[in-house]
Amino acid sequence: MKLNFKKEVIVQSAIITAVFCAVFFNTILKLVKDWSIDDNFSHGFLIPFISAYMIWFKLEELKKAEIKTSNFGIIVIFFGMLGHIAGNLGAELFVMRVSMIITIAGLVIYFLGISIFKKVLIPVLYLFLMVPIPAIIWNKLAFPLQLFAAAGASNIVQMLGLSVLREGNVLHLVNTSLEVVDACSGLRSLTSLLALSGAFAYISPLKNISKWILFFSAIPIAVAVNILRLIITAFAAVYISPETAHGILHDMSGIVVFGVALCFTYLVYILLTFIEKFKKA
Repeated sequence: MKLNFKKEVIVQSAIITAVFCAVFFNTILKLVKDWSIDDNFSHGFLIPFISAYMIWFKLEELKKAEIKTSNFGIIVIFFGMLGHIAGNLGAELFVMRVSMIITIAGLVIYFLGISIFKKVLIPVLYLFLMVPIPAIIWNKLAFPLQLFAAAGASNIVQMLGLSVLREGNVLHLVNTSLEVVDACSGLRSLTSLLALSGAFAYISPLKNISKWILFFSAIPIAVAVNILRLIITAFAAVYISPETAHGILHDMSGIVVFGVALCFTYLVYILLTFIEKFKKA
């Protein structure tokens, strides 16, 4: 049986979607609420749509695939629902949200089979990027990044002739002090850049190994541009005014630097494309 869009398939899909939304309604509602109030995970609104586009991008390939239902999907659905129940009982949102994605994987396996699931594995895994990281893990990641960014910025601005004294995540300049707070750790831009680079890598014509390199290049790029943002902020605070380190100019610098990060990601793509063409020559 080939994948198609007959009336029966559409009806079955609509029923499954309705039941799924009913079971996970509160989980989805709380997830959307977190996206709307937490800037660190506001990119979550885009993830389901990007995941759907990633599947649509492979639509012609999927149409040629054979549907072969697998009872293994029932086992995956069972563990997904078990995690959902356990998360509800323990009021653990992260477990409930992860269990939702596991259940989606189980539904795909059961109704469409292992073969098709392998073809949509990356889009399904991509959904994990929409799940907010638990605060205890976020803080353990953010603080070391704060210290690393502060140390990197401090060393570079000193090399560029600016007097600075670093105490932990605080940079003392001649006329003000800059604290590298959680929002300036770079973790927010890292999660967003990983989401975008993941989608870009998936739809790119690169080989699989190059796709993974492009995806993971988001990590050093996000860290580097965050240090660049701190350097620019330090020079602006000294040579323009301390107020430029805060307020609208500071916020705008974050947007500009994130744009720079996207440009660097594209440059990595161009480099990988060149390397692949060079190897073929």
